[in-house]
Amino acid sequence: MNIVITGAGGLVGRALTEHCNAQGDEVFAHDRSALDIANIDQVERLIADSNVDVVINCAAWTDVDGCESDIERCRAVNELGPENLARACRKTNALLITISTDYVFDGTKDGFYTQRDNPNPLSVYAQAKLEGERRAQVQHARTIVVRSGFIFGQGGKNFLSTVVDRVRMGERPKVIRDAWGTPTYANDLAVRLRELAVLELPGIFHVVNSGAGATYETFAKDALQISGYDESQLESVSFDSLTRPAKRPRNSRLRCLLSEPLGLQPLPSWQNGLARFVKTSNQKANQKRQFVG
Repeated sequence: MNIVITGAGGLVGRALTEHCNAQGDEVFAHDRSALDIANIDQVERLIADSNVDVVINCAAWTDVDGCESDIERCRAVNELGPENLARACRKTNALLITISTDYVFDGTKDGFYTQRDNPNPLSVYAQAKLEGERRAQVQHARTIVVRSGFIFGQGGKNFLSTVVDRVRMGERPKVIRDAWGTPTYANDLAVRLRELAVLELPGIFHVVNSGAGATYETFAKDALQISGYDESQLESVSFDSLTRPAKRPRNSRLRCLLSEPLGLQPLPSWQNGLARFVKTSNQKANQKRQFVG
């Protein structure tokens, strides 16, 4: 396949680029400096010139709190960007896959959110991501929306990706004990994104690692245990004790109603993904110490 990947410098974009290259695809990977998805002329020119089969949009502004104070930037990337990509894909009949978020739900439900549940976003970021889903689907019938959340992986800057490194450096991270999500390893998400590209079935898919989900505290404790660190280095806090600009769902666990009926096998458990992530992270840390030494 010929695949354009936007947001290729981010956590998911890097994992997806590596995976698609390994599968023998012709990959056109563009980071934010190379492609501004909010610029319709730039988007249409690039997609028209690429002779592309699939566009996978990993570009987003994911600073949830930052979006509260810069609504214009948030909407440009998270709303207008997917719409621009969809319009350009419609002109070339390319399939569009765009990544959305578990934060489109308000977190009041017990259990897992599926495609049957009505979104109710709480923050500017979540509202923009939901609007981006809808704009893309309106513009182009061949659009797949992938909702995911609690994403972690190599090179990530979010809490789940950095908790072990922070403890390694002597920090004492705060971990929330009563907010739940479904952890998703970027490498596994990348595999499913390409599978969906092959499947070519428009719709909304929830893509997360399998399992009952986890709190930030549970995830962090497991990560430290695998790495050989003492979990007492974590500071357990409640969801309500944190004062942050943006509201977040207390529960954003996801489950997909479509994947298995369509023959897509469940992704590995999040614990399996975490073990692979920590092993790779520790190997890189050891290599860095040896190089410095």
